This record gives sequence, structure tokens and C-alpha cells, in this order.
Amino acid sequence: MAVKLEGIKACVFDAYGTLLNVHAPVAQLSSRIGKDADAVSKLWRQKQLEYTWLRSLMKAYVPFWQITGDALDYTLEAFSIEDQALRDDLMELYLHLAAYDDAVACLKVLKELGVATAILSNGSPDMLDAAVKSSGLDAYLDENISVADVGIFKPDPQVYQQAVDRMGVAERSEICFVSANTWDAQASKSFGFQVARINRFGLKDDRIPGTPDMLLESLEELPGVVR
Repeated sequence: MAVKLEGIKACVFDAYGTLLNVHAPVAQLSSRIGKDADAVSKLWRQKQLEYTWLRSLMKAYVPFWQITGDALDYTLEAFSIEDQALRDDLMELYLHLAAYDDAVACLKVLKELGVATAILSNGSPDMLDAAVKSSGLDAYLDENISVADVGIFKPDPQVYQQAVDRMGVAERSEICFVSANTWDAQASKSFGFQVARINRFGLKDDRIPGTPDMLLESLEELPGVVR
């Protein structure tokens, strides 16, 4: 792994699972879900991602908000949970996800250093706007880029190209892309970004093209390796 990333002009972050805690809604309502709360949260996230990949292959794009709801409906049915109020509350909480502490600290330092920052996410624009505002991340982000503009989800190269176009860089390698998702980190590396994967979940790299340049244990390490 590299010790330092060279020539970086912008840091672009995945949102869900990287800056924002996707498991917070279920954790907040765990007493209403019971002993299966952790498994519910994991399956909801798993199906959410699977549906983005499947719909991309099927050329059947819908906004991420619908996918998030479809994934939750699948999960609640899988666990035989029939509770419309719980479903509504979980979806509402997804609009107000908490940011990880190291995410706030990292973005604040990057902003002080004058490094351009952005989110590049599967999230719908309204979802992202709500989440970054409620989490306080909006004060430290220059761009909030959604796949809605291209109508396909990660890891399609069209999505990563959006960051190049919006951040005004001459070369793909001038962007440091940061994600906690192995497949996202590796696909973005294959696209041509310099990549730091944040080790939120103790995962190994997938058996797909692209090896991240570095593995971070905390986002607070990032400002020191891009300057």
C-alpha cells in the first residue's frame, strides 16, 4: 500500500456506509424489532445494494429512495414483520442518518486545507440533501453528486466519470476516492482514481479488478496522506 497519494486535487467520498451510518435507523428502533435487529439491518443493506446492481444490469433504473423502500419491504417480509408504522419510521430515519465521527473530523480538516470535497453516491438528490444537512456534513462539501444524473448505479463507469466532470480535474488520477464498500473502492480504482478504502467492516478485497492504494482505519488519517 502507498504511504502517500500524490497529485490529489479533490477528495470524493461515497456516502452510505462511508460518511453516513446506514445501520443507525435499525439501531435506533431495535427495541421495536427485537432480537433480530442486527440481522434485519444487514439484510436491508444487502438487498439495497443487490437491487442497485440488478437494476443496472436490467436497464431498469429507479430512484434510490424506491430501492431503499423495496429492500426494506423484502427484509420485513423475510422476518415476518408486519408493522407499517415501523416501516414508515425506518424510512424517515434513513433521511436523517448520523455521520461517523471520523467523517466530520476528516472533512473539516480537508476544508481547512483548501482541498475540494464531494460526495458521489447512489442516493437520490433529495435523500442526499436531507442526510448531509441533518448530519452537518453540508458545511464541508463542495459538491453533492448523485447517480440520478446518469440513470444508472455504481459501479458503472459513467457514475465515476461524473466526479471527473464536476470536480474540474484534468486527469482521473487527480481524484482521491474514498469508500467503505470493497466493490466500490475497487471499481473506482479500476476506473482510474487513486483510492483509499476505509475499513469500517473488517472486509477483505473482493476478487474483482482494482486494488485500493491504501486501507484506512479512520478517515482522520486521510488529510495526512493526500497533502
